[in-house]
Amino acid sequence: MVTSIHQLDDGAWISVNDVREVNVSDLWWLARADFCDCEMSDFLAEGFVEVGVHPPNVTARIAGQCIACGESGVTDWLVVGRVDPDTGTFRGVDTGSVHVPRRRSRLAGPPEE
Repeated sequence: MVTSIHQLDDGAWISVNDVREVNVSDLWWLARADFCDCEMSDFLAEGFVEVGVHPPNVTARIAGQCIACGESGVTDWLVVGRVDPDTGTFRGVDTGSVHVPRRRSRLAGPPEE
């Protein structure tokens, strides 16, 4: 089954199969974020920079700010949800759980340049 993924409204939403599924303004609990020195970053998502698919995962790089230290930056790839390959049903991740950003080659798109 083909899954359609798009960024909408200047990076404010991710559309999965033509339905707005993931929006910015959520707080993400990130371990090992490269843009700040916090052990755990409480990251305010401000915009989706890139989206990708590595079935069954829908992934994104997100611009935002650590609310603990104030540093701004863009995450490496984060899984934002999963699509059931049989039904096409999307399920978003719990942003309050701990997430570890990954390099591109492990989650989405072509290998790093």
